[in-house]
Amino acid sequence: MKNFFKYFTIWEWLLWGSSSALIVLSFCIFDRANYLILVASLVGAASLIFNAKGNPAGQALMVVFSVLYGIISFGFRYYGEMITYLGMTAPMALVALATWLKNPYMGRRSQVTIGEVKGREWVLLAVLTAAVTCAFYFILKAFDTANLLPSTVSVATSFLAVYLTFRRSPLFALAYAANDVVLIVLWSLAAATDASYVSVIVCFVMFLANDVYGFFSWRAMRRRQQAPSPRFGGDE
Repeated sequence: MKNFFKYFTIWEWLLWGSSSALIVLSFCIFDRANYLILVASLVGAASLIFNAKGNPAGQALMVVFSVLYGIISFGFRYYGEMITYLGMTAPMALVALATWLKNPYMGRRSQVTIGEVKGREWVLLAVLTAAVTCAFYFILKAFDTANLLPSTVSVATSFLAVYLTFRRSPLFALAYAANDVVLIVLWSLAAATDASYVSVIVCFVMFLANDVYGFFSWRAMRRRQQAPSPRFGGDE
């Protein structure tokens, strides 16, 4: 337990603690009924802080969050979110978990070896993203998905994020940050008809802050991993 408290830096504890506190506060003010939203938001916040450390535990928590978020999305007819998280994000998080565990940094499973997407793979990623987005547009339209266009954009950013996560690229955090912005818009539209969804907006605002931090954290990890004499610092 002592090592657990030392594992995170003071800034990371503050980020995790403040994110969780604001999520609980917004739930108490705007919702106070749908505890599934509260649990999903707290699990998501925990997932992001572990992801920022390059710890595979973050991907395990992401699987749990994806299932809970899919259920929440179904309740508001955001079928795009439901299908994306249950049919894509959750399975890809499992694949990413296996990949991260197979690529530990210097044998330490608490930190993944950072990878990189290069050259033609970016072209492949662009083509795959366009194909998935186009296919989902017609699928979501057939399901009469609420707020179709932002839901479709969310699919695109989610696919980018899960692919880059699987490839262990620091850019996965920026892709998730872009997805957070889309989801803030999406749930703001939902909150216009049901104020209880304000707590979901707060959740994704906190996720945005965590994902931005995650990007800079991974850049710092990459510098340490590429240095002649790596130092783990707060990662020990």
